[in-house]
Amino acid sequence: METIKIQYLNDEITKLDYIDGKSDWIDLRSAEDVELKKGEFKLIHLGVAMELPEGYEAHLVPRSSTFKNFGIIQTNHCGIIDHSYCGPDDWWRMPVYAVRDTKIQKNDRICQFRIMENQPKIRFDQVEKLEGANRDGFGSTGKQ
Repeated sequence: METIKIQYLNDEITKLDYIDGKSDWIDLRSAEDVELKKGEFKLIHLGVAMELPEGYEAHLVPRSSTFKNFGIIQTNHCGIIDHSYCGPDDWWRMPVYAVRDTKIQKNDRICQFRIMENQPKIRFDQVEKLEGANRDGFGSTGKQ
């Protein structure tokens, strides 16, 4: 089991909790009260900074209810935080765009993350033709 060093912005931030057996994604909360008008952008402070082990990165995405509850979308759709972003001022933030007027309260759960190992080193081998199953160019959805 890996140990992650974490710094909290203050004592008002709900501490992170990993619930074994429920999900391997961990919820993050807004560290501030936020009021956005439709069309506005903001980096929402998440109230944590972490020192990830070398060879690991965090994948940060909205919770499934974030759009419905708050009318915001994450502008980079999936944030990647690598192990080098680990200084005392390297606070995690979520870049959002408001599609409607909205209010987010401190400690509202707005996104989630998981820790992943970095991709292994790979090599590309160019071939004339692939020999796998042909799905007619439509992935798992099949033909149009």
